[in-house]
Amino acid sequence: MREIEVFIDTEEIAEFFFNELVKRGYAPKEEELEEIADITFDYLIAKCIIDEELD
Repeated sequence: MREIEVFIDTEEIAEFFFNELVKRGYAPKEEELEEIADITFDYLIAKCIIDEELD
């Protein structure tokens, strides 16, 4: 299997969730979006979809 490099930005994830939730009639708070983004990132790591690299 070929390895590719992917960059995951939790701020981008938060923005994505914000836009999608607003489309569905929700009004999420910034704190909630940050938590959702962090949970999503942790999920991707747990499922071995991504590896976390520390700078």
